[in-house]
Amino acid sequence: MPELDPSSLPSLQTDHQLLCAAVREAGALALTYYQRDIKQWDKSDDTPVSEADHAVNTLLHEKLQGGRPDYGWLSEETDDDPVRLERDFVWVVDPIDGTRAFLKGRPHFTICVALVYKGEPIAAAVFNPASDEFFEAHLGGGALLNGAPISPSTRREVSGCRMAAFAPMFKHPAWPEPWPEMEMISRNSVAYRLVLVANGFVDASMALNSKSDWDLAAADLIVRESGGRMTTHDGKPFVYNKSFTKHRSLVAAGPDLYDALFERVGGLTLP
Repeated sequence: MPELDPSSLPSLQTDHQLLCAAVREAGALALTYYQRDIKQWDKSDDTPVSEADHAVNTLLHEKLQGGRPDYGWLSEETDDDPVRLERDFVWVVDPIDGTRAFLKGRPHFTICVALVYKGEPIAAAVFNPASDEFFEAHLGGGALLNGAPISPSTRREVSGCRMAAFAPMFKHPAWPEPWPEMEMISRNSVAYRLVLVANGFVDASMALNSKSDWDLAAADLIVRESGGRMTTHDGKPFVYNKSFTKHRSLVAAGPDLYDALFERVGGLTLP
């Protein structure tokens, strides 16, 4: 995919402002449901959802689609409309990423929105309203946390690194070489794990199970604008707003540690 030139996107700044304002408002709405007894149920895939997810989704749809009615829409909590495939610009939304944490009253959930242009995220925000951490980025503008520039860690060695991932994955007997000891960090929100790479709170994040566009698109831009790297386990860039919205794996880290991780996982053939 050829590199996009931000100057070719004249509405980028105003789109980003619209996105950030909507995400901040959505975060405030989510907090009105947080740590309260609310309606919740399981979806067909046995993942939990709640009235808070739906309320936040409705607010974001009203603000974003209301401001840009000609843009496409892809959200975890909206029935998929293939019309989005005909749009160059598409909002990619996870109203509450980390619903399990949200429902348990744990501060490890985020509101995630990306604006994708021809498959590539160009503006994004990932907001944890419980901890008041607002991560944002737009193409060519660097990444920010609460208005201040961020960058990933400069760690080079896998041994002893701080890894945001599912710890048992690294103990699986199929690994040809055992993993060294790492400090494992658990967060329900995939996007939250990834933006913690962008600001260096963790050194890396990795997953070898499928994630969706709405889990990844916003954090992907924030990681890369911070100076980090994020790809599939075998080094491919993510392309969003395709008919199939699942991605098989991810690796995210600062550049040097990314190379060390890729040496271990880049040749894997996943089932």
